[in-house]
Amino acid sequence: MNHASTLELLRARGISLGTLCLLVSLMPTAQSQTLQNTLLPAPLNIIAGNGSIAITKDFTVSLSGAHNPILEAATRRTLESLERNTGIPIGKDLQSPSPTLTIQVQDSTGTRPTLETDEDYSLSATSSKIVLRAQTIFGALHGLETIQQLVQAEDGHYVIPAVEINDSPRFPWRGFMLDVSRHFMPLPVVYRTLDAMAAVKLNVFHWHLTDDQGFRIESRRFPLLTAKGSDGLFYTQDQVRDVIAYASAHGIRVVPEFDIPGHVTSWLVGMPELGSVQRPYEISRTFGIWDGALDPTRDSTYKFLDAFIGEISSLFPDEYLHLGGDESNGADWKANPSIVAFMHAHNMKSTDDLQNYFSTRVLALVHQHHKQMVGWDEILTPGTPKDAVIQSWRGVESLAVAANRGNRGILSAPYYLDGMKTAEQMYLDDPIPDNSTLTSDQQKLILGGEVCMWAEQITAQTVDSRVWPRTAALAERFWSTRQTRDVSDMYRRLEIESIRLDGLGLTHISGPESGLRQLAGSEAAASQLALLISTLSPVSFHERYEQQKTSQLTPMGNAVDYTRPDPPLREDLRLLVDRYLHSSAPADRAAAHQQLQILFQSWIASGPALDALAPEHPKLNQLTLRRTQLTQLGQLGIQSLASIESHTPPTTTWIEAQNTLLKTAADHSELTDFVILLPLQQLVDTAGKH
Repeated sequence: MNHASTLELLRARGISLGTLCLLVSLMPTAQSQTLQNTLLPAPLNIIAGNGSIAITKDFTVSLSGAHNPILEAATRRTLESLERNTGIPIGKDLQSPSPTLTIQVQDSTGTRPTLETDEDYSLSATSSKIVLRAQTIFGALHGLETIQQLVQAEDGHYVIPAVEINDSPRFPWRGFMLDVSRHFMPLPVVYRTLDAMAAVKLNVFHWHLTDDQGFRIESRRFPLLTAKGSDGLFYTQDQVRDVIAYASAHGIRVVPEFDIPGHVTSWLVGMPELGSVQRPYEISRTFGIWDGALDPTRDSTYKFLDAFIGEISSLFPDEYLHLGGDESNGADWKANPSIVAFMHAHNMKSTDDLQNYFSTRVLALVHQHHKQMVGWDEILTPGTPKDAVIQSWRGVESLAVAANRGNRGILSAPYYLDGMKTAEQMYLDDPIPDNSTLTSDQQKLILGGEVCMWAEQITAQTVDSRVWPRTAALAERFWSTRQTRDVSDMYRRLEIESIRLDGLGLTHISGPESGLRQLAGSEAAASQLALLISTLSPVSFHERYEQQKTSQLTPMGNAVDYTRPDPPLREDLRLLVDRYLHSSAPADRAAAHQQLQILFQSWIASGPALDALAPEHPKLNQLTLRRTQLTQLGQLGIQSLASIESHTPPTTTWIEAQNTLLKTAADHSELTDFVILLPLQQLVDTAGKH
């Protein structure tokens, strides 16, 4: 979208006088008189047609004789979604003789997705019928999600516009990793995460089940692992089977992770005999890299792992098993004389060599149980077997090294959600960057990417706001072409997708709103607090850890926990200031000016309002500096507008004072960062030029 069209499509969503929050968005991009393209991820090819087909009570479906419980259930979910979103009752007969929607699947025998599953689909919608074609039921599931995204209003009715779509994912591995060890995530979180993943065509749920802070799955073969390492917070094997079945029914593979040989403190609480150093172990409450590690020199270790991997392999049907391998510091290995002697006897020069020995033996066990191993960068050495899949947390460089050595890989380094980067920053990072030196054959070894949500600083109430909607933008990075990089258009569609996810039961919007009510004590007070919170984003994991020294026992019901990474106001304000400074339409510029004035005045008023609330709600004092600064930033905005409108240059002293304010406000303070500073700097700079 070019600059001129951006300005033409800008519009105000309105200003709520209750909260005085600014809401600005882009109108959908119309590719014809009918189609409003809000699809996310963007399909491979899309051509708008003429006309549309109305959704009425006579909307019918045919599966063309196919009988598959997954496909049938997904089709009924789609019909229920259409009912819910349109308010129109729709019949659930799936073999109508005169269907509105025909679903044609070449192979309807699938029971679960695999890495090799064909996920392509095509969709043809005219003014009289819709035809969805796919090779497999899992391709059809993606097409059904697209149909739900296509629904739009036209002349007071709900329709599906005429369109031709041919769609295919760029990468076969499009994953999301959820850490449930540092803070346990109850099953409702897992299920709604799967719902959201399916909506945006992610297809691998990487379940990080064990770490130093918790062993979160029932082991019937070794019950002490769960009994002593979980704090009673774990998933039973029956619950795991239900999750796997649910995921498969949504086109999602479940790949479990059991991190070894390090990050095993919770294992050693119940089975200390597995450790390299014999001592009492307790579940880790703080975060970091711990010395505890499995002893890689004893045959008993591999006998245990053989039995454990066998138990897990029978529970998880996917062909891939993640066994971690990261951040084993080697301290306990070097502290054990018998392990040091083993290293000398086998001509091992470092603990890296010992880890390679361990990984090779474990990989052989994985093969015996008909699985393929996935591990983090650290398992990659010149001797790493070629069928091990490398998940890179270090960057595209290590992934390139893996591909050069013939190993397949998955990129995660740019997609750590606890880094609190914007959707834009992560969206522009590609698993195969433009400057990649990999050959075409080596590029085929890059399977895709995974978004990672580590759980040191989240709870069940806050996790969704850290994951969504940013992860939806990354789903597009993994599905759509490399050339799909229009950030403004991504944000336009992401805003719409965020509301769709809210409709699925995700709590990325409602969770923070509830938290603000608890902080402020009433809905009216929460509205005042929401004004401040809308301008802030949480600092990164590392910055918060440095300021707060978070642990598993740190309460997570503070003001920072109800801020949202990359909140909507960041992009909205950028667009509004751009509209004010650059629109060639006087009326459009005047409207933007008025909206900015109202917004800035609301910032000025928010400080005293929150000051009045703070004595009865002491948690509000966690943002004392920020509320003072927001009042000052509101004054900066008003004064900048006055200077620009009057063509009166401000004094040098004023400009220096505002630049100092902006610099100070840019500091990481009170566990938050302002997201509004760049547009404000534009206003100050523009005022200074008059």
